[in-house]
Amino acid sequence: MFTLVVVLHLIVSLFLIFIVLIQSGKGAEMGAAFGGSTQTLFGSRGAATFLSKLMTAAAILFMLTSLSLTIVSAKSGSVIKDQGPSKTSPAKPSGPTGGPIQETAPAQQSPAQGIPAQPAK
Repeated sequence: MFTLVVVLHLIVSLFLIFIVLIQSGKGAEMGAAFGGSTQTLFGSRGAATFLSKLMTAAAILFMLTSLSLTIVSAKSGSVIKDQGPSKTSPAKPSGPTGGPIQETAPAQQSPAQGIPAQPAK
């Protein structure tokens, strides 16, 4: 079910992009309006074209698939599925030169002050 909604969402989004790109721009009408005819500058545009109705339907479908994907992912907790424990060992930390870190014996500390104890002479 989830995969079907994802595929439908991708198809609708590509279709919506296609419809937006093939529509003619409205900028030329506004530019021509300043030359003389101010009747249609901010007035009615006339009846909606077939492409604008198709774009509205695609936008509604896009919103519905987005909402359904959000609801499904919220119920499942995560979109990324847990793969279980890894079979590989964790990477060893490296030192400043890129080689392995050299382990050294810790310095002896004085229990009272937390400063290293002086070796006996």
